[in-house]
Parts: sequence; structure tokens; C-alpha cells
Amino acid sequence: MELPRIAVELCRFLDKTDDIAQSEQLFDLLCAFALNFDCPWIAYGPLAPNQKDLKPPRQDSAVMLNYPDEWQERYLKMGYDRIDPIIKKSRQGVAAFRWSEVYTDASTTENERRVLDEAATFGLRSGVTVPLHGPAGSFTIMSFAQPSDREFQERTITYLEIAALHFHLRIAKFVNSSAPKQVYNLSLREKECIFWTSRGKSSWEIGIILGITGNTVNFHLKNVMRKLGTTSRTVAAIKALSLGIIEA
Repeated sequence: MELPRIAVELCRFLDKTDDIAQSEQLFDLLCAFALNFDCPWIAYGPLAPNQKDLKPPRQDSAVMLNYPDEWQERYLKMGYDRIDPIIKKSRQGVAAFRWSEVYTDASTTENERRVLDEAATFGLRSGVTVPLHGPAGSFTIMSFAQPSDREFQERTITYLEIAALHFHLRIAKFVNSSAPKQVYNLSLREKECIFWTSRGKSSWEIGIILGITGNTVNFHLKNVMRKLGTTSRTVAAIKALSLGIIEA
């Protein structure tokens, strides 16, 4: 009996990951697989036990996402990580769930629904989130989002859940087998600049707060992006938060 095309694609994804040695390449493979379900956007990040926002308990935990930059900036600026109903729902079970289920749940508040409403205006109109619970209270979530309102079929959710779990296990293997943990030596001024960036401040606003010029702020932020291996100040801010370099 011939396997369905998507099942074949899943097998290809699983096979290809065996030859991958870097988390970024693994994330690229996952993104390519998710496009089979019209999901161009993925977010993967750990949460510390009993914590609401994305901040892993380990300094070597990974955060990877390709959400639209404008939405990432808005999310950070508004502090939506503190009221995100997807995070709240993820803590309550182990099975993958549709965002629509969270939106219509009677326990979801109007403020929490606003996060999903705004995400939709940036193109993330529907999604599936997979809670990934681990040992010693470790906890990671992975979300897949698409630009249409079409509901995810049960089979689709199953495929995405398998891919998410495999990705998570591969990332854990990278972490456990890595050599000495990487140290990010950010200066005090660099930490200040990326902290205020995480609060949604512009270079001009940060300059006013710190008493330096906007050009000097940009200089420090470029150094932060270089040290954290990112090309976006927003992603650098998210990574700095996730690594515990700055506090939310």
C-alpha cells in the first residue's frame, strides 16, 4: 500500500535530520516540512517551571522563531508574554491543541483573546501548539501558524506533533553533547541597550533614557547582534531574554 504524500514527507524530514549537526539547519528543515501544511511560521522556546514568559531554566536552551518581525516587536512592546493564553494552555496538558480551542474556551479572558486577535492582524490567523514537557520540570512549547482561518485537521496535528517532538529531542541531543557552554560577554551598556529594546524602545528613545546618542545605541546593538548571532535587534532581544542575559 502506497503511503500518503505527507507521510512520505515526514519520513524524509526524519531521515534528513540524522545528518544535521546544527540547530539552525534543523530549524530550516522543520520550516520546510511545515510548509506542507501552509504553515510558514514557527516558534520554539523553553519556559522555566512556574514561569509565564519565555525564559528557560538553563543557559544553553534554544529559542528559535521566524514570526514576522513586526509582530515580534509588538508582542515584546506590549508585554503579551504575560497574558498569552497559548502559554497558559500549554501548561495545562501534554497534547497538541488548536489556537481556536483556546480562543473559544470559557476560561480565556478578553485580554487574552486580544493577543490572538492582534496576532491575526499580522498574518498569524490560526495555529497549533505542541507542549513539550521534559525531566526536572523542563518545559518547552512549539507553535505552528498559518495565514488562513482554516482549521487544522486531526491528521495534520498528528504529523506536526511528531515533527515537533523529533525536533525537540534532536535539539536536546545537541545541547547534551556540546562542548563547554557558550558564554555571551555583553558589556553593561550593551545589556542596557538590549533591555530597552526588549521593552519596545527605539534607538532615539534608548539614547534619551541612557544619556547617549542614537548612533551610540546602534553601535552597541550591532555588537549585541554580532555576539548573539542574530541579524535582527528584535530577535537579539528575545534571545537575550531567553538566555537570562536580561530580565523581562
